[in-house]
Amino acid sequence: MEIRKIAVLGAGLMGHGICQVAAQNGGYEVNLRDVEQRFLDNGMAMIKGSLQKFQSKGKLTEEQVAGILNRIHPVLDLKKAVSEADLIIEAIPENVELKNATFKEVDKSAPSHTIIASNTSSISITELGSATNRSEKVCGMHFFNPPQLMKLVEVIKGAKTSEETIKTVLDVAHIMGKETVLVKKDCPGFIVNRILIPALNEAAALHWEGIADRDDIDKAIKLGLNWPMGPLMLTDYIGSDTVLAITDVLTKGIDPKFHPTPGLKQMVKAKLLGRKTGKGYYDWTKK
Repeated sequence: MEIRKIAVLGAGLMGHGICQVAAQNGGYEVNLRDVEQRFLDNGMAMIKGSLQKFQSKGKLTEEQVAGILNRIHPVLDLKKAVSEADLIIEAIPENVELKNATFKEVDKSAPSHTIIASNTSSISITELGSATNRSEKVCGMHFFNPPQLMKLVEVIKGAKTSEETIKTVLDVAHIMGKETVLVKKDCPGFIVNRILIPALNEAAALHWEGIADRDDIDKAIKLGLNWPMGPLMLTDYIGSDTVLAITDVLTKGIDPKFHPTPGLKQMVKAKLLGRKTGKGYYDWTKK
């Protein structure tokens, strides 16, 4: 199936980046939808800022930037956003009830041929598909932050997802300039988070138990495992609350061995969530 028009639902941290990649690298016409004008304005401001950075580095011309922005259409009305879309990429908050309600609504308004993909990092694709009457056309399309720079997309097959849907979404990801991996069975955390989140959870435990200082924990993993940044700094980038939420999903969906450590829970209780609150393991209020 040929994809010509894309709708991205959610103009936040991930949504605006996915929209930009679709218009910039893929050359697609994209409707960017959110529930309030201020969210759309903020998303468009982030897209413009990112494109200006590419331009300042000589990677895009002024004409190319203008062309990309012309292909992006901010929309408030959900029906209008999806009514002509061939592919819908959902990037709304990581809340299962909210996602299910959105998928149900989108299913009523989108054309029968339209594929609905979720950028979820942990929620069951099979469950999201069951909220629609087109389970065979629902899959996961998990980008990484920031989508403009990170090369990977995890494509996830739900229990009823068709091979044609998977092939189409893999093709779109490649047109967007991404490398892909296929998750053949729908499981919590998919590939990356199932391996990463327990590691971040253990780093929080090491810190909480006083086994090593923050800087030594991060230094050990950077130098010992060749990570570009340490696990505690990465937790601050992701947000302790998000790490905790995915840990809970892994615990409930796979095995109690993934249970969150007291150190991680304490960070969330103290609202030391990282960059988003200004403080976490590191102080982000200082330049």
